[in-house]
Amino acid sequence: MPQVKQTSSRVALITGASRGIGAATAKLLGKKGYAVCVNYLNSESAAKKIVSDIIKSGGEAIAFKADVGVEKEIILMFETVDRELGVISGLVNNAGQGDGWGQYRIEEIKFNFLQSVYNVNVFGCFICCREAVKRMKRNRTGTIVNITSQAATFGGIGMTHYASSKASINTLTTGLSREVAEFGIRVNAVSPGIIDTDAHANLSKERKGYLKNSVPLGRFGKAEEVAETVEWLLSDHSSYISGTVIPVAGGR
Repeated sequence: MPQVKQTSSRVALITGASRGIGAATAKLLGKKGYAVCVNYLNSESAAKKIVSDIIKSGGEAIAFKADVGVEKEIILMFETVDRELGVISGLVNNAGQGDGWGQYRIEEIKFNFLQSVYNVNVFGCFICCREAVKRMKRNRTGTIVNITSQAATFGGIGMTHYASSKASINTLTTGLSREVAEFGIRVNAVSPGIIDTDAHANLSKERKGYLKNSVPLGRFGKAEEVAETVEWLLSDHSSYISGTVIPVAGGR
C-alpha cells in the first residue's frame, strides 16, 4: 500500500482543473478548506497559479500533470495525493475531450478520434472512480461528482461522439451510487449547459448568438455557478442526495 499522509483536512482531486469549470471548482474548494490536487495536462503555468492562489489564501494544494486517458498516470496521481495531501474524500471528474472541437457527422468520425474522446471522458472517469472508491471504502465515507453535459440528453447535431460519452457518465453515476452506498459513499453528477469558458471561444458570433437565444434565462452560465453546485454536492448540505444528475443549464 502507498504511504498515506495523516491529515485532518478534507482532500479533493479535480481532474482537468487548470481552466474553466475545473479551475473555478479548485479555487472554491480551496477557499472552503479542502486540500486540493489540481490535475492538468498541458497548462502547467495555469495550474501552478491556481495552487499559488490557494496557498496564499491559507489553503493547501498541489498541481499534478497526468493524462486522464492513461491508466498508469491516473494511478500515480492518486498515489501522489495519498502521500502529499492524505486520503481523498472528494473526487471531481471534470477532465473532458471532444466538446468545442467542432461538429462532426458520423461519416466523418475516425476511430482514433472516437477513441481519444472515450479514453478521457469514459475510461478515465471510470478509472478515477475506481481509485477513489478503493480509498473511500477504508474510511466508509467520500463523495464523487462527475461533470457530464446536457448534450448527453439532447445529443446535438454533429456531437454524437461527445454526447454519447457523457451519456455513459450519467449511467455510471446512477449505477455506481447504488454500488457504493453501503460504504457511505455518495456519487452524483453535474450537467452543465452552455457555460462561458474557452471551450466556446472559437464559436462564431452568429453561433454564440443562436446558443444564447436558446437559453430561457437568456445568457451563458458562469464556471463559478457550476463550481458552487459541485461544492454543495461534496458538502454535508447534500448528505441525502446520491445517484442524481443536476442540470446547471439556465432552463435549457
